[in-house]
Amino acid sequence: MKKTQKECPDTPTCSVDYAFKRIGGKYKGRILWYLHEHMILRYGELGRKVPDITTKMLTQTLRELEKDNLVDRKVYHEVPPKVEYSLTEVGKELIPFISYLKEWGDKQIEKTNP
Repeated sequence: MKKTQKECPDTPTCSVDYAFKRIGGKYKGRILWYLHEHMILRYGELGRKVPDITTKMLTQTLRELEKDNLVDRKVYHEVPPKVEYSLTEVGKELIPFISYLKEWGDKQIEKTNP
């Protein structure tokens, strides 16, 4: 007898999978949180806030967040080029959930490091 397995298709019918594809990964949550804390950050400032991220990975992550309409990128046409990042309204909707995850993480860290 064949086992039937419920799969989560690529379409956004599986909500949890859809959400984690947008905010999962090593850096996305931190970038969203720092943009929440500071409202607007430039590329270099984000790089300093997340010191363990490479330039390539920061660029890639910001592009993904922008493509998913979580982050807004504003380019000023001047020399030297100035680019600012901020949360979109959709990105701001995630902040209560990220805040809850942060609180949970703080509690877990306290438990393991009394």
